[in-house]
Amino acid sequence: MKKELSIVYTLKSSSLLILLILLLYGCVHDPFPAIAPPVVVNPDDGYGGADCNYVGVCFESSVLPIFQSSCAKSGCHDAATDNDYNLTTYENIMKKGIVPFNAGASKLYQVTGIADEDIMPPPPNTALTKAQRDSIAKWINEGAKNTIKCNCSCDTTQFAFTATINPLISTYCVSCHNPSYPGGGILLNTYPGVQAIALNGKLMASITHTGPFPMPKGGKLSDCQITQINKWVVGGALNN
Repeated sequence: MKKELSIVYTLKSSSLLILLILLLYGCVHDPFPAIAPPVVVNPDDGYGGADCNYVGVCFESSVLPIFQSSCAKSGCHDAATDNDYNLTTYENIMKKGIVPFNAGASKLYQVTGIADEDIMPPPPNTALTKAQRDSIAKWINEGAKNTIKCNCSCDTTQFAFTATINPLISTYCVSCHNPSYPGGGILLNTYPGVQAIALNGKLMASITHTGPFPMPKGGKLSDCQITQINKWVVGGALNN
């Protein structure tokens, strides 16, 4: 009798163990693509640095601003709104559908170009431009590296509106300040809109983070970029 009970107990224990294993592994989802090792730019690592030799797409200055201004807006994928799909940092962006060296297989890139209700950014927000999508695709196909401090083309002697200021505003500000998404009632998709906040002091207060509304939300512009905008404002905020 004891032997029979021992056999029954062993069978029940084995069944419970198998059931536990099935439950544990049944809840495991396919992992997101592994995060690519961060590549910190310095003069000796072959990616640029002080000598500006890096010729690829710079994540910090060319890709991150697109995600921060177009996707990580308040109410969308910022830290306060969506902790699961927070697109404010390199680490979080890499966790959510970026496949290094393969833009076509990268979910975050794919959804920016679809033509239905699943497109991101969603209407009525402004869709990414072809140039923005091309930058993201090229960055991914180059390995989706965390390249930083590799934008060495900034020149404080250049501050014309058409060539310098408007591209900065378009990259960092327009996604949150356009007719479809007029953040704070401010429109920066045209020269008159930019000129208005330049002359009333709000632009410099925002980008220097000395006013009540520090911008861009994703992070402060570089000292060189702030100097360029300041020179343009001091010069009369001309449409040159």
